[in-house]
Amino acid sequence: MQAAFIERLGPPDVIRCSEVPAPLPGPSDVLVDVAATTVNPVDTFVRSGLFRTPMDFPFVISRDLVGTVAATGDGVRGFTVGERVWCNSLGHGGRQGAAAEQAVVPADRLYRLPDRVDPYAALATVHPAATAHLALFTHGRLRRGETVVVAGGAGNVGSALVAMAAWAGARVVATARAGDAGYCRRLGAAEVVDHRAGDQWERLRDAAPDGVDLYTDTSGRNDLERAIPLLAPRGRVVVLAGAASRPALPAGAMYMKDASVVGFVISRARVPELAEAAEVINTLLAQGLLRPRRTETLPLAAAAETHRRMERGELTARRVLLTPPGAVGLR
Repeated sequence: MQAAFIERLGPPDVIRCSEVPAPLPGPSDVLVDVAATTVNPVDTFVRSGLFRTPMDFPFVISRDLVGTVAATGDGVRGFTVGERVWCNSLGHGGRQGAAAEQAVVPADRLYRLPDRVDPYAALATVHPAATAHLALFTHGRLRRGETVVVAGGAGNVGSALVAMAAWAGARVVATARAGDAGYCRRLGAAEVVDHRAGDQWERLRDAAPDGVDLYTDTSGRNDLERAIPLLAPRGRVVVLAGAASRPALPAGAMYMKDASVVGFVISRARVPELAEAAEVINTLLAQGLLRPRRTETLPLAAAAETHRRMERGELTARRVLLTPPGAVGLR
């Protein structure tokens, strides 16, 4: 079968698109005919070696897929051949990736796609949305009625954060370019602050006079010196981006507020946490509340160039879908 894979860690040029042996499902696995996959920042981290994880070469890249069930292992129950499914946790922890004509998915990491949901729109959202769910609920402990700041609310993860937090009954204050303010409000933001304004932090303070319960920053700048003073008592900062960031920590302000700072990567999410996120994601997909802003569909052979574009920062609010040769379109 055709796949996009690497035989060593390195820059995007190490990605090849060629024939590899078709995978065989184990007793607890599902074999999926892949209709499309995507490229996420973490895929570039794994390929380059920035984020080390067990892998066997040739290593098929990419986390996410949408497709149909082709076969199931003897121990799998509940999936039927031809059923539309999605996954967002391949390509890590010894699991081969999704950028191929077929992929083997552990059954507990595979989820049904709701009826009448556009599979390609879903594919473009499931990874950012799972990241958002982990940030808001698993690590951020967000509750209805709390105030959450989403720094970078118009990006891929940021828009999912805004939509999901608003759906959960939180009051959302987003930061974004002035031209993206309307988009953030349509997603559910109560207020939008221009992140390019010189008085951005004063505006955030005015927007949350009682303090911020949860602060998230999708840009990876992680300005803790300014974020922590915004927090309400027992407020939380969730760090979900910025692998190279080294912010100063105002420990005094942090402990005087009973505040906390916690970081996470989706790659370390536990299977039950991903399943909980998937349930919410499917609910929001079915309700039309999760939608990609911009998508671009390219052949699987464009994987290396897409990695280059990702690393150049050209895909901040755009999702690229890669389709394997001969993939059957889904409805």
